[in-house]
Amino acid sequence: MLDLDDVLAARDRVAETARYTPLVYSHTFSSMTGADVHVKEEMLQRTGAFKIRGATNRIATLPESDREAGVVTASAGNHAQGVALAATRMGVDSKVVMPENAPISKVKATRSYGAEVVLHGANYDAAAEHARELEREEGRYSLPAFDDWQVMAGQGTIGLEILEDLPSVDTVVVPIGGGGLISGIATAIKGKKPDARVIGVQAEGASSAAP
Repeated sequence: MLDLDDVLAARDRVAETARYTPLVYSHTFSSMTGADVHVKEEMLQRTGAFKIRGATNRIATLPESDREAGVVTASAGNHAQGVALAATRMGVDSKVVMPENAPISKVKATRSYGAEVVLHGANYDAAAEHARELEREEGRYSLPAFDDWQVMAGQGTIGLEILEDLPSVDTVVVPIGGGGLISGIATAIKGKKPDARVIGVQAEGASSAAP
């Protein structure tokens, strides 16, 4: 089970690849809510998203045999770029399966970070199935986007940074997609400050964690 020690260990592993991003006070959101709101600016992260944290930690903790075999994953964009850059920086061969309709900017960025991109299928599910086929055929390690303890631990390093920059924080609001981000952040925040609240949010018209 994921715990605070996992997140603390992940921080050392991701430090050379992932940036420590700023926590910035937002006048706009603070005036809208009547609370002091700070924004963790992960859009300034390498590749433009938090995904590189989890990808870096997962690859760094793989057995040498898996690293030598290379990794494969399926993604429409942000996870693809995180895996590509993390793998390249650690000398691991990466192959990323993306849907045929993935944004060309995401495809180009993933290739520029060093991954071999395979375009397959009309949606993510088709791409993910093809990635599983490549895992079986080529013996690569299949790197998940969120449902993996080490990926969650890597994402949780965001929580450690929030606590360092704003020790008085009492509520952390986290978007939910697959659940890996909030799992990691909640582990870090609650592990160091049990009284703090961690609240997950999702778009009302496009919920992924609940109907």
